[in-house]
Amino acid sequence: MNEFTTNDLMGLAPYAPIIIVVITVLLVMIAIAVKRSHFITGTITVVGLNIGLFTLLGQMTGIITIGAIPPIAESLFVVDNFSQFNMVVIFICALACCTLSYAYLANLEDNKDELYLLMLLSTIGALLMVCAQHMASFFMSLEMLSVPLYGLLSYTFLRSRSLESGLKYLVLSAAASATLLMGMAFIYAQVGTLSFKAISLVLPNIFESPLLILGAAMMLFGIAFKLSAAPFHAWTPDVYEGAPAPIATYLASVSKVAMMALGIRFLIDTSLLALPSMQMLLMVMATLSILIGNLLAVRQTNLKRLLGYSSIAHMGYVLIVIVSVGSAADSISSMYMAIYAFTSIGAFGVVTLMSSPYRLAGEADELLHYQGLFWRRPVLTAVMTIMMLSLAGIPLTAGFITKLFAILAAVQGANWFLAGMIILGSAIGLFYYLRVMLTLFKRPKQFIEFDVSKQWGIRTGGMMVIVMTAIIVFFGILPNSLIEWSSLARIW
Repeated sequence: MNEFTTNDLMGLAPYAPIIIVVITVLLVMIAIAVKRSHFITGTITVVGLNIGLFTLLGQMTGIITIGAIPPIAESLFVVDNFSQFNMVVIFICALACCTLSYAYLANLEDNKDELYLLMLLSTIGALLMVCAQHMASFFMSLEMLSVPLYGLLSYTFLRSRSLESGLKYLVLSAAASATLLMGMAFIYAQVGTLSFKAISLVLPNIFESPLLILGAAMMLFGIAFKLSAAPFHAWTPDVYEGAPAPIATYLASVSKVAMMALGIRFLIDTSLLALPSMQMLLMVMATLSILIGNLLAVRQTNLKRLLGYSSIAHMGYVLIVIVSVGSAADSISSMYMAIYAFTSIGAFGVVTLMSSPYRLAGEADELLHYQGLFWRRPVLTAVMTIMMLSLAGIPLTAGFITKLFAILAAVQGANWFLAGMIILGSAIGLFYYLRVMLTLFKRPKQFIEFDVSKQWGIRTGGMMVIVMTAIIVFFGILPNSLIEWSSLARIW
């Protein structure tokens, strides 16, 4: 009995970071039950996420020895270099969103503690998603990520737009999940297995099966919705605009990274990416995402909507990488998504620091609210400027490195049209990113609706934004460490 227990505990060692987050959820629930304290709840959340992150880094560096994965877990989840890389990104993004939420909710008189509880539960789902290698774990982890988001998006319910954001995401996400499930059912009916690896073994015998192609297409549509890739993108700008600023940050970082990692593992492990119909669908989605995302962003005067349309375009760039290099897309896509997530945290972080949940009229999301920001908040302006340059793919920022690798991937796959789409999309994107930057340096307004406190830089949310800015600049100037780190993110 003792030997079984010891082996069982050793088998759970690879999942120690996720277990730590689960324990953190329990501690937060107990803390809320004993005494409501924003400081205590926020501290427990941040400490738990930090312990989980450092445990994961210890496993990756070999300081903490990982035991054998038990057979039961092996059929549903796998902990490899690819999942560990993306788990690190998810932990960092979740920490950033929690610290931004603490500053955002500081003056809210309503209950604040449940937001951390929902965010931790959603983070557990994201961590499980990057390890999933079975249809059952695919769907369960995806729903564990999505369901808490419904409450998070509607958390500032005094604002009607926040309620609208949560309701829209709930209805449309349910439709996407139903489509995903139906696709799984069609694939299972044809293949007779739900394991990703097992599907790849059966696939050569039924390569042109209409039922298999239909099921794979429906699953791809569900994944595209969660990624806000065109033509399943319509919810994105409305949800981003209505969501509380730190939750929009979470949606743009943790949710996107987890869904992209799961989608890549699904396509590569099942070998469905080899289907010509899948490649054609991905090419169409990538092209539409780049054109629709960039062209509609040009017309936006709302910063959160602009960043929402920008995210649609960036998902198109990643889809091009997947189409172009196939099974080798894991490391490049992971690097792109990591930098995109960090950049989104920086950009949305500025919006969060400028906003307040009390304003029924909304948050600091209109470009007019940032007119002349440079003349009173030069450091915050520098943060936003660097984030816009990174999203545009300007040299000396990490965004340039990732976009360069996306173009190289398209060229390597001889997809010259898709390489041209990246260049065209980047040219269009440069227009509206520069417009945001010019707004920051215009003559300041006489009446200031929103502003940060004078000590914003020494508070948790402000420090997190500055750290993200330093990461973007560091990897932009010295990209070798980023390239080496991401090259390890390979699927077994």
